[in-house]
Amino acid sequence: MHGKVALEEAFALPRLHEKTRWWASLFAVNPDKHAAEMTDITDIRIKYMDKHGVGYTILSYTAPGVQDVSDPKEAQALAVEINDYVAAAIKTHPDRFGAFATLSMHNPQEAATELKRCVTQYGFKGALVNDTQRAGEDDMIFYDGPEWDVFWSTVEELDVPFYLHPRNPTGSLHEKLWAKRKWLIGPPLSFAQGVSLHVLGMVTNGVFDRHPKLQVVLGHLGEHIPFDMWRINHWFEDVKKPLGLDCKKTIREYFQQNIWITTSGHFSTTTLQFCMAEVGADRILFSIDYPFECFADACDWYDGVPINLVDKAKIGRDNARRLFKLPAFKDSEKHVGE
Repeated sequence: MHGKVALEEAFALPRLHEKTRWWASLFAVNPDKHAAEMTDITDIRIKYMDKHGVGYTILSYTAPGVQDVSDPKEAQALAVEINDYVAAAIKTHPDRFGAFATLSMHNPQEAATELKRCVTQYGFKGALVNDTQRAGEDDMIFYDGPEWDVFWSTVEELDVPFYLHPRNPTGSLHEKLWAKRKWLIGPPLSFAQGVSLHVLGMVTNGVFDRHPKLQVVLGHLGEHIPFDMWRINHWFEDVKKPLGLDCKKTIREYFQQNIWITTSGHFSTTTLQFCMAEVGADRILFSIDYPFECFADACDWYDGVPINLVDKAKIGRDNARRLFKLPAFKDSEKHVGE
């Protein structure tokens, strides 16, 4: 399929190349290759895009990024630097690249102000935040309390999506749960556990009820939530609500109206088909998770997925065009079968 849109695609600041390579050495088979691809914006990336039929990419800063910076001033300065850097880097390729704002999430109003700057000044397509904000050795800031309403109101006002992306466990959480189970950190388990807790907290603490137009994107085919949809719905509706849970809609309705999922890093045909049945093709978006995953694995898989061409076009391109209000881009008007 030509003209695919990818939107969980990471980059890092070149000045932090050594840190990027060190981080890559913890999980990448070839850390030098990973670091080179991570710090590239247009050269290597466009070659991959052209080869594998990706017409448009929305870039975001790599995890854990600013969410790993516990000092508020340092985190804010880094976020501004990242946003200014990527805006300049993609300026000459408006038909191939967009970007998500990087935000320090120490202060709701400060995060709202930086998001507004990025959307109005640079035309960014929304924000991507790496789960909870680190605020000390053991403190984690969640965004599901009423003190964050000023931020979510701004997201609604700007009419842009918010991508809730995973991060690594830290502090006592890491020591108590993951230190002796290190091979489960990341995609095997910890990422999905963290994000699913956070977004379901947004559901049960009323964020979507107070902000009904809010659109939140989850990667990796929904961070396990679609597979528990029946069970979550049953317990919310039949047990928790009679006991006092007061969110106004069902979990299925939040997924129909507020939550999207992407194929990033999860290239399974049977899993995609399950999610299409459980969540619906209208709420699924193609993505790669590059450079943690490779273009060939994602694109060759998706191009060969045996689903009808209408749904393939929706998931591969059209849903993203609608959600992010994308301009024309390479192969954006090509039919799926071409």
